[in-house]
Amino acid sequence: MAAAPTTLSLPQADDFHVHLRQGALMRVVTPLLIGSGVSTVYVMPNLKPPISTTDQALAYKKELQPLAPSVTFLMTLYLSPQLTPAEIHKAAKAGISGVKSYPRGVTTNSDGGIESYTEYYPVFKAMEEVDMVLNLHGEIPSDAEEGVCVMNAEERFLKHLESLHRDFPNLRIVLEHATTKAAVEMVKSLGPTVGCSITVHHLSLIVDDWAGCCHNFCKPVAKFPYDRAALRDVVKEAHPRFFLGTDSAPHPRHAKEAGTSVAGVFTTPLVLPYLATILESFGALDQLKGFACENGRAFYKPPQKTAAQSQAISLVRSETAVPEEYRFKDDSGDERSVVPFMAGKKLAWKVQA
Repeated sequence: MAAAPTTLSLPQADDFHVHLRQGALMRVVTPLLIGSGVSTVYVMPNLKPPISTTDQALAYKKELQPLAPSVTFLMTLYLSPQLTPAEIHKAAKAGISGVKSYPRGVTTNSDGGIESYTEYYPVFKAMEEVDMVLNLHGEIPSDAEEGVCVMNAEERFLKHLESLHRDFPNLRIVLEHATTKAAVEMVKSLGPTVGCSITVHHLSLIVDDWAGCCHNFCKPVAKFPYDRAALRDVVKEAHPRFFLGTDSAPHPRHAKEAGTSVAGVFTTPLVLPYLATILESFGALDQLKGFACENGRAFYKPPQKTAAQSQAISLVRSETAVPEEYRFKDDSGDERSVVPFMAGKKLAWKVQA
C-alpha cells in the first residue's frame, strides 16, 4: 500500500455557493476567504433587502472586493416578481453570473421567495438566451397537512427541477446543496445543463449530528446515512456535474444558540482543510482537485483566473485545531462571535502559508 501523501499541490479552489452577509458580519467573514484555499466565490443574494437588481449586485460587489482583493466575486440576483427579462439582459452585460430561487420561507431571508415557477418563465427564457445560471434552493415549504417536513422537502422538490429542465433544456440549472440520494439520482438522470453543488458539511453530517446541536443545523438539513453515502459516492466516482458549493452561512453565536436556532453552518475560513480531511476519511482525497477546482469551473464558465489566482497552492498534512470562534463587534458595537463548523476539533490538513 502506498504511503499517505504529506503534501498536496492543486489549483486555488472555487466555492460556488457562499453567504457573505452585510454590515459588520460581512466585514469579519469576507477577509477570512484569504487563506481558505478559495479564490473564486459565487455570492448569494439573500440580504435585507434582497439583491434583486443589477445595480444592487454591483454595489454589493464594490463593498466586498476591498475586503478580499485577491478573490473573484461572482454576483447573483434574487428571483422575485420585480425581476424582468430586461433586467436579465442588463445583468448579463454587467457580468452578473446567475439568479437564485428560494421557495418562500424555507431558509434565512427567504420570506420574499417564490411560490410558483410558471410566472417566471419569461425570465427563464431570457436567462437561457444570455446563458445565465439558475440556482435552485431545492426544497418546498413544510406543510404538515401535506406530509412535508424538513426531512422530505428536498425530495418533494425534485419534480420541479425535472420540469424546469424539460421546459428550458438549454438553461444551465444548479440544484444547490444536495442532501439526498434522490437528488443525486435525479441530477444524474438529467442532461448536461443540470449541475449540482454539495457542501463540506453535508459530506460529514447525518441527521443525528444536527438534532440537538445548533451549530450543525442548516437548511436543507443533513439527512440519513444512506443519503450521505450517495453524496460521498458521487464525489468518489468523479461525476463531472457535481462540485463544491459550501453554502457557508455565518450567524452570530447568540442567534445560533437561541430558543429557535437560525439555519447555517460556517466553513469559509478553512474550506480546503475541511474538505481534504473529510474526503480522506472516506477514501476520496484523490477527488479533491476535480470536485473543488475543476468541475464547477467547467459548468459555470467563470472569468479566467488572474495570474495570482493561477498559482498553485499547497496543502500540508498537519494536525490543526479549528478555532472555537471568530470574534467581532456588531453594527451596534456589541461583542459577538461566529462559531465555525467543527469548532475545537482537529483537521488533518492546512493550507501552507
